[in-house]
Amino acid sequence: MKIRAFAPLALLAASVSSAALAAPKAVAAKKQTAHDRLFAFFHASDEAQLKANPLSATSRGDLRYANQLGDFFSDAKAERDWQQAKKELAAAKAFNRAGLDATDNLALDVFIQQRDLDVRGNTPAMRQLIDVRPLNHFFGAHTFYADFASGQGGAPFKTVADYEANIARHKQAPAQFDLAIARFREGMKSGVVQPKLVVKNMIDQLDLILKGGVDESAFMGPVKKFPDGISTADQARLTAETRAVVANGIFPAYTRLRDFLRDEYLPVSRDSVGLSGMPGGDRLYAFLIERNTTLPLTADYVHNLGLSEVARITREMEAIRVKTGFQGDLHAFFAFLNSDPRFTPKSREDMRDRFLAIGKTVDARVREQFSVIPKSPLEIRPVPPYREKTDAAGSYNEGTVDGSRPGVFYYNAYDLPARFTWGFETLYLHEAIPGHHFQISLAQENAQLPNFMRYGGNTAFVEGWALYAETLYPAFGMETDPYQRFGGLNDEMLRAMRLVVDSGLHAKGWTRDQAIKYMRDNSSMSLTDATAEVERYIAIPGQALGYKLGQLTFLRLKAKAQAALGARFDPRKFHAQCLDTGALPLPILEKKIDAWIAGGGK
Repeated sequence: MKIRAFAPLALLAASVSSAALAAPKAVAAKKQTAHDRLFAFFHASDEAQLKANPLSATSRGDLRYANQLGDFFSDAKAERDWQQAKKELAAAKAFNRAGLDATDNLALDVFIQQRDLDVRGNTPAMRQLIDVRPLNHFFGAHTFYADFASGQGGAPFKTVADYEANIARHKQAPAQFDLAIARFREGMKSGVVQPKLVVKNMIDQLDLILKGGVDESAFMGPVKKFPDGISTADQARLTAETRAVVANGIFPAYTRLRDFLRDEYLPVSRDSVGLSGMPGGDRLYAFLIERNTTLPLTADYVHNLGLSEVARITREMEAIRVKTGFQGDLHAFFAFLNSDPRFTPKSREDMRDRFLAIGKTVDARVREQFSVIPKSPLEIRPVPPYREKTDAAGSYNEGTVDGSRPGVFYYNAYDLPARFTWGFETLYLHEAIPGHHFQISLAQENAQLPNFMRYGGNTAFVEGWALYAETLYPAFGMETDPYQRFGGLNDEMLRAMRLVVDSGLHAKGWTRDQAIKYMRDNSSMSLTDATAEVERYIAIPGQALGYKLGQLTFLRLKAKAQAALGARFDPRKFHAQCLDTGALPLPILEKKIDAWIAGGGK
């Protein structure tokens, strides 16, 4: 999984003013190149997007709007995004491509594809299915904001101004959570509501955030340890002001949200878990498949592909079982892997140390596969306690380009007996190096790209790359132990099962328990992990489909390049081609790699 980031479930489009859309003409008047005109257009779009979504700017390290929270949920915001996305799309399609080079044309193609999805995802009819379900237990402002303001998230805390900006954002936050409640009430009237399961998980999250009281909350994290250079008097003032706004604003807003969900919304939320059980759900799921895979696929196609991949990986698992000398069948082998004490970390510290050791092994070999290494440092941290129960086994949070915030690989130490060492190597390859940390950092650090390509992306590329990164284990001397190789297969099986389970839940009427059983029957997943995974798919339909479809695309393109180039194939050059233009829609990636092959793989 990539990051613990938040965007309102309304599919946000960049907001661009009329003046910004006129930027290409203004630049043309100065007789600049086609490239300059194009990038002026991209820059205007990005500038407007940052102004409209200030937390995105602050997370990047751009502090011009750091004292602003932004508008997440209002009708005005949704309508403005839709109208401006339509203007951007029309302007991009009309752009004169004469004089643009191959990379410029690729960037314009990506921009058009993204804006087309933004327009279709923000229509009034689609917003009636999305906006009235503003939060869930996986991507929600209630958990994101606690992370963001904790001192360990996207908000910086280096200066007095940083702390004052945080206080200013806190003052704006209650209105947004009250607006989320109003959105939920709209859905109550139309019958478009969240599943009871999702609502109960959100209530649990809010209980945990509120449980320790103000002083022990994540919101007080920044004032528990000030950086050097902030005076004692300022520390006292900032601590008092932070505590006051949390106690009198944030905590009451979180309490109102929790109480509303528990007392009003939960009783009318739906028993079904899939989108097919919600009015308009079939139409929404078809769109989410395309948005998350960048491909116009049907639910049936996705489901059948998943079944095929599950069967293939099962055969490879059987071969590993035989190699270890285990005498029972595959299900008995799963039980053995999940119960033998040798595969359980001795402690949270032991879990951390094992990931640190894996990182050193990978670092020693990484230049054999990659010619460009990110400048951004990587840190390894445990998942914060208030979200570990519902979090994935691992996740990644990107750093900033200036290095002020490192990229972070989060490992989940919740229910430690259910965390197995045989899965650690592949998890690191996916979330850290050469997976998410490389792909996201290299895109951000490439100043030659427009910002929407440096900082944006799509699930199929981002997660497909990370899953492809797992297949590079031989190049790093990893998974030489058959149990670790099984861990790699087990993780690949997870992504294959996602195709089956996600489409099963949202298009074929599967129940939560049916989905959990399927995952446990076909892998060595613990009940804890299988439950968290299935509840994730219920909360964010379609997102899990991108992993396997993206990986299969990378593998197919690599095989195509190897066959065409023969001895001229250099994995470092192939990987550079994959990563040097950010996260591309899969059809555009294929077009790029085909051109590279035609040019001799140079």
